Amino acid sequence: MTADFAHTPVMTDECLELLSPRNNSDLLIDANTGEGGHSFAFLSKFPHLKNVCIDADTNILDIAKKRLELFKDRIYFFNGWSFDFFTGYPSELKRPDFILFDLGVSSYHYKASGRGFSFEKDEFLDMRLDSNGPVTAADLLARLPEKELADLIYNNSEERYSRRIASLIVEERQKSAVTSTSALAGLINRAVPAGYRHGPIHPATRTFQALRIAVNGELSKLHALLEAAFRVLEPGGRLAVISFHSLEDKIVKNFIRELNKNCICPPQAPICNCSGRRSVNVLTKKGFTPSKEEIERNPPSRSARLRAVEKILDGDDNG
Repeated sequence: MTADFAHTPVMTDECLELLSPRNNSDLLIDANTGEGGHSFAFLSKFPHLKNVCIDADTNILDIAKKRLELFKDRIYFFNGWSFDFFTGYPSELKRPDFILFDLGVSSYHYKASGRGFSFEKDEFLDMRLDSNGPVTAADLLARLPEKELADLIYNNSEERYSRRIASLIVEERQKSAVTSTSALAGLINRAVPAGYRHGPIHPATRTFQALRIAVNGELSKLHALLEAAFRVLEPGGRLAVISFHSLEDKIVKNFIRELNKNCICPPQAPICNCSGRRSVNVLTKKGFTPSKEEIERNPPSRSARLRAVEKILDGDDNG
């Protein structure tokens, strides 16, 4: 399978610098490979680097395999969720020296997957990154009570008109099921005030984001995923995460903050008894954002933020 377009990876130069190999045996895990843009850059620049490419989507991993065919002797592909990979880390692999998470959704999903990620096409509201997943976006719209649906939309996207949108969806589904992207986008357009329809982003953007996040558990699983990845990372190794909205970035930032604490006692403890030591050196104090030139070349990069740490302790060494 091939794609007639190419997804442009974000902040590639910054990633190459932060995760630059130091030994010929170094191993990089590209934990959200997508179409393989970041992996292609790393394998092209560092001829001795070994690479693991992970993606839950079989179709997009096939695209990455074709793109990275030149480097096949240096790549191990894993079709599945990153959390499953890290919690059942393959015994035949050395511990990784570098782990990269690009939490964005690939252009392939919006333009060619046919799974309803974009409101610009009339497609079934699927939104599963893994087509074997149990719940589609259409399922959520059909099943959730109005309050739960409104909360889902607000909590996953901070959509200010979440209650109005949920109310109209519930009203409409009593007449006919809301199963297509065009039907949902039309309902959202009707639910929000006229001025909101002509704002800087399409009024359906946040609701579609919220449903995609819920279908794939993107926020609910993120902290546990980062913990699992950090656990297998080699001491001295580096972990980098690219997030694309404030809800993701907040989870990443808090995860790093916890690793960077010397004291791990409960907040209510009157004195420190843990003898804790921080587990990381923070490499990006406020996070990196794309340059003005990159945003001009690749406008979707404008919302990206890159955070990275270097592991100095295994968890069992702390305390």
